[in-house]
Amino acid sequence: MSHMKRRFFTQLAAAIGSGLVCLPAFSQSGEAWPSKPIRMVVGYPAGSSPDMQARLLAEPLAQALGQPVVVENRPGASGNIGADLIAKSTDSHTIGVVGNGPLTSSQFLYAKLPYDPAKDFAPIALIGAAPLVWVTAKATTERTPASYVQQLRLEGDKHTYGSIGPGSGGHLGMELLKQALGIKPLHVPFNGGPAILNAIMGGHVGMTLLPASTVAPLIQSGKLDAIAVSSAKRSPLAPTLPALEDIGVKGVNIEVWNAVVAPARLPAAAQTRLGTELAKILASREIRQKLLVQGWRVDDPSAKSLRERIQKDTVTYRDIIARNNIRID
Repeated sequence: MSHMKRRFFTQLAAAIGSGLVCLPAFSQSGEAWPSKPIRMVVGYPAGSSPDMQARLLAEPLAQALGQPVVVENRPGASGNIGADLIAKSTDSHTIGVVGNGPLTSSQFLYAKLPYDPAKDFAPIALIGAAPLVWVTAKATTERTPASYVQQLRLEGDKHTYGSIGPGSGGHLGMELLKQALGIKPLHVPFNGGPAILNAIMGGHVGMTLLPASTVAPLIQSGKLDAIAVSSAKRSPLAPTLPALEDIGVKGVNIEVWNAVVAPARLPAAAQTRLGTELAKILASREIRQKLLVQGWRVDDPSAKSLRERIQKDTVTYRDIIARNNIRID
């Protein structure tokens, strides 16, 4: 090798080592990644929060990767059908937007979950998180969160709460609150949030946990009372409401969240590139503002943060599901 060639390769190696040269991500076959359009699977119907977030991210992600990103809705089984499709994909060009349930609680609720949340996914990016809001019928007399909790303790199972079904965020969250506060309202399942809210305003059930974006108009119009948000700390999504720690609940943080995941077999270089590009997108003021309007808070979007969130919430939901013997099939 000539002196000039040796010098060139020495300089190139030094540049790569110092991060001055950015080479394209390669798949295990040696091809540049991505080499074709990316399929972004959403295990929920059009118009759902994961679908809206997927479509918000698809265009800027396509620009960053140089390939189209096509959103594909595959709803069913509370998001588990879409999650299974992502987990079993082998084309190295399928990713997905998944809610917290399929990654944390589903494995304890379903006897025959077709995928392993701990082994079959590569966490890529945490998109957004949101607390639920504990709402009740409008009180006829003035009360505080503390006085309301005391009333619930004294009256035992005379009260009821609604959720969108066994194993839902509202169901598991309220069971956590029952345990933490020593209250005993009975569970009444409904087919969707609007049906719960109508039942509360009609005097048929007493309370529920639902997203702030769902209940805010009814709180603002004076048709419902808000007791607290379900997060440990106060939320910018509902800054005037007490947090769980404010009403004496320690060590509980109930939030719903959505994330981008990929099959665990996706090459590491592709995982890193996806995470890097999505972190840039989620850091933009425009995207954060759009998510805020939809009712979502953007925290640390990194794969590490998402992995830690999955692990922590998995333990929380495993314990509450086992304690209450909650099963879906």
